[in-house]
Amino acid sequence: MSPARPVTRLDKSDVLSGLFASWDAIDQVVGDLTDTQWSQPTALPGWTVHDVVAHVTGTESMLQGAGPPEVDVDVSTLEHVRNDIGVLNERWVCKLRGLSHAELLERFRATTAERREALTGMGEDQWHEVTMTPAGPDSYGRFMRVRTFDCFMHELDVRDAVGASPADVAGPHARLALDEMATSMGFVVGKLGKAPDGSRVRLELTGPLSRTINVAVDGRAKVVDEFDGEPTVTIALDGLLFTRLAGGRVAVAHDAVTYGGDKAVGRRIVEHLNYVI
Repeated sequence: MSPARPVTRLDKSDVLSGLFASWDAIDQVVGDLTDTQWSQPTALPGWTVHDVVAHVTGTESMLQGAGPPEVDVDVSTLEHVRNDIGVLNERWVCKLRGLSHAELLERFRATTAERREALTGMGEDQWHEVTMTPAGPDSYGRFMRVRTFDCFMHELDVRDAVGASPADVAGPHARLALDEMATSMGFVVGKLGKAPDGSRVRLELTGPLSRTINVAVDGRAKVVDEFDGEPTVTIALDGLLFTRLAGGRVAVAHDAVTYGGDKAVGRRIVEHLNYVI
């Protein structure tokens, strides 16, 4: 690992408490759904609630060692499949569409139970070992924080699709999901939002998922604890709206965001918040 990409060392028990809480939250929201609700479309193109749960189940099955299933359709030709990861995800979704909703829920519970046992028993050396993650080479622990973020996002997908009560954002899964999103804000502000050198961008997340994220652009953009001076750009928005924008779940509505400082840069950053694959 180069000095520019240090290994992220995360406390195993903390991350696992969040990951397991995210699975529990999905289980809770889908456990009593009607057949009609299971078939509701979500914000993810081509996917119903059933498909979202199938995706989570398939990913955890793969991480438990299962190979990608064979399917009868060339999923790479589907409009919403844009890359190799999308192809892999879609194969699992297609395969598990053949299960009834009850069978899928049973499969989800069995698979996550296996994952809990395997992850709980994992040694510290393996937890901190560098592997390939959706964020590039990093520790297995970082990978599991990315999984927590992914599962938290999918819980929101399901809740939004069926009109369920808002997510519990007081749990460790919401905090860890936000930790993971905050880590990517240097990339979003500098690479995607093209904030000019010298920018000091403050994201003020409001509501129950509140947090302040500071990004300084000095050659390259990076997340910092504090600025040397006042921010040149401020962006204030609800934390759950920030989450949905980062995941590409909703369209940008600038009237839901408050800008300060260089508003043109702020608007450009918000328009490029969607960084998820």
